[in-house]
Amino acid sequence: MIHKSEEEWKKELSEEEFIVTRKKGTERAFTGKYWNHHEDGTYNCVCCGTELFTSQEKYESGCGWPSFFDSSNPQNISTATDNSHWMQRTEILCSQCNAHLGHIFDDGPKPTGQRYCVNSASLTFTHQIKK
Repeated sequence: MIHKSEEEWKKELSEEEFIVTRKKGTERAFTGKYWNHHEDGTYNCVCCGTELFTSQEKYESGCGWPSFFDSSNPQNISTATDNSHWMQRTEILCSQCNAHLGHIFDDGPKPTGQRYCVNSASLTFTHQIKK
């Protein structure tokens, strides 16, 4: 597990990335750079670079945030109960650095029925190199 102080994270991340990943914030729907993104590649944690999703798991959910029906590396995502905002949800976190990614819901498509609803600010994207 990667441990850094709040000051170290503030130096490495943009203000929005810090608020979302370290303070459990949320970007506004339909504003993030990856909600309507359709290129082939991998989506990694903005804080530590750990691979979380690929474009093969991404789908259009209509919710305004990047949505994935599964993780390319499930061991890289952990969950926690989130009782904020008078709701009970399941928060998803990077298991390597504990960055807040978003939430997971049981209203996704087959084959998993899951919707990983992720903040664009918690991700970086690496293009797939065509062979």
